[in-house]
Amino acid sequence: MWRLKIADGGNDPYIFSTNNFVGRQTWEYDPHAGTTEERAQVEEARRNFYDNRFKVKPCGDLLWRFQVLRENNFKQTIDGVKIEDGEEITYEKATTTLRRGTHHLAALQTSDGHWPAQIAGSLYFIPPLVSS
Repeated sequence: MWRLKIADGGNDPYIFSTNNFVGRQTWEYDPHAGTTEERAQVEEARRNFYDNRFKVKPCGDLLWRFQVLRENNFKQTIDGVKIEDGEEITYEKATTTLRRGTHHLAALQTSDGHWPAQIAGSLYFIPPLVSS
């Protein structure tokens, strides 16, 4: 199973850092890593990506999201808000939705303060703006 290493320079004497590898993202493969449930979750994400590869082009960064949320013991405790067609959006509903998105985004932040991602497009990162 693929695992994301955050801010890790390993033991390679030829790799050095002036900022303790902050922001460095390295993927490592371990065929024996992960529980049965974790492997099933990754396999389902892989199958879903393959089935929808012509409809949804971006990868969604699901592998690191699964890993980071699991490592941070994230449980969404704020209930979702459903808004029907024609229903007025109140201050309370907007605030609850914003709090829910912020709570989820904070759980995705890694130990070095970054949000790892595959950015295969523009040179700016927008998920904080669209996550809620």
